[in-house]
Amino acid sequence: MSPERFARINALLDRRQADLTLCLESVHKNHNLSALIRTADAVGIHEVHAVWFDRRGKVKGGTAMGSQQWVKVHHHQSTAAAVAQLKEEGKQVLVTHLSATAIDFREVDYTRPTAILLGQEKQGVSEDALALADHHIVVPMVGMAESLNVSVAAGIILYEAQRQRQAAGCYDKPRLAASERHRVLFEGGHPIFTKICKRKNLPYPDLDEQGQIVADEAWWQAVRSK
Repeated sequence: MSPERFARINALLDRRQADLTLCLESVHKNHNLSALIRTADAVGIHEVHAVWFDRRGKVKGGTAMGSQQWVKVHHHQSTAAAVAQLKEEGKQVLVTHLSATAIDFREVDYTRPTAILLGQEKQGVSEDALALADHHIVVPMVGMAESLNVSVAAGIILYEAQRQRQAAGCYDKPRLAASERHRVLFEGGHPIFTKICKRKNLPYPDLDEQGQIVADEAWWQAVRSK
């Protein structure tokens, strides 16, 4: 890994928002999945959660998301399981839905640990999602259209979250755990050795200040062995 690439990845990780995430409930169209992951990456989201209601959707969605190596995707079999994990992590769960209790998305404090749950393209969010959410939020609309594309809605909300977080200084100091930083640095800077480590079940070795591998002879022998 070149020193320039090492510095670039480190700079990216310095601004990652470990406590801001998306939860995608059976969003299955590849162009939407790709747009959602790209937008998440652009505002510094490090992890995204995805709920799949059928195996076919999981395969298609997983393939689309795998193209984005900088955003980690957690897969869930149910909305209840996904929301339970998010709340256990201390995140407020927001669902995009027009209801009697819905509030303008700009009224939310996004400097708090937050998960934004978005529903499937055709049917929207499930009843489980609506019941489990801490708040329903809406993007105000004054035109003839009744709803926005899911990736567009996510982009609008996420950039409001970014605006609030930048004003609060949330991007000014690293927020990722050291172990996660090391994982991304190694996988992003040494893809060939990453494949070898995964195939042989080897631990990732340390990296020096220039991003070069620091490992003992036993590790190198294990890498070279057939």
